[in-house]
Amino acid sequence: MDFTSWLSYGFMRNALLAIVIITPLFALLGTMIVNRKMAYFSDALGHSALTGIAVGVVCGIVNTNISMIIFAIVFALLLNQIGAGETASADTVISVFSSCAVAIGLAILSRGGNFSKYSSILVGDILSITGTEIIYLAVIFAATIVFWIFCYNWMSSACISRTLAKSRQIPVRLVDNLFAVLVALIVTVSIRWVGILIINALLILPAASSKNISVNLREYHLFAVIFSMFSGIVGLVLSYYTNVATGPMIVIIASVIYFVTYFYGRITRRA
Repeated sequence: MDFTSWLSYGFMRNALLAIVIITPLFALLGTMIVNRKMAYFSDALGHSALTGIAVGVVCGIVNTNISMIIFAIVFALLLNQIGAGETASADTVISVFSSCAVAIGLAILSRGGNFSKYSSILVGDILSITGTEIIYLAVIFAATIVFWIFCYNWMSSACISRTLAKSRQIPVRLVDNLFAVLVALIVTVSIRWVGILIINALLILPAASSKNISVNLREYHLFAVIFSMFSGIVGLVLSYYTNVATGPMIVIIASVIYFVTYFYGRITRRA
């Protein structure tokens, strides 16, 4: 069997290039999402994509990507604002908003039985990505690296102690909002290729796997990127030979890595 035959197809090469960009991007974001206990946040943003598309349909916007991105940014900032309050825990607020967003989006898009034409975004299709869209991803990746360089230490300080971070004149609320907008942009831009149902898994699993075996921050980020890229590339290749959707296959590989690192971490800690 020729294990390189899949590279002869242009759409597979595009998918591979997209995965090489998306997976380290998701890994870096995922490490901070896991540290800040924001797994529900990214999940809610993915679900809000339905409402963003629905808003675009209602408003007659031809390119629903625009309405989806705008709605996701507003949604993320609103979650940050309410989640910072003392009336309810952050995960409760996010869960309520996520459920509401899904219900509204489904209600609008399913009118007249038309939801079938939007169902593809539930699972996504990385094989449909184009060269122009890959360029957009590369720009977002570059912006994320810049944000990471300038704001990582601030975010880490806020994770340890928001009070201490504020006492050191760190603009905690501004950094929170910038991070929320960045996650919203990446989630919504990637949603058509990754899928609403599994995008959160691709953000969380590599970071969670890395946390199982890492002993310092350098290892934490390095292993997260390695696990994410490995899951993406192996998942793409296996999906080609098994005729299974690429997104779910990537998540399956990432899940296997998580369980292996989980048990490995438990064994090594006992030793």
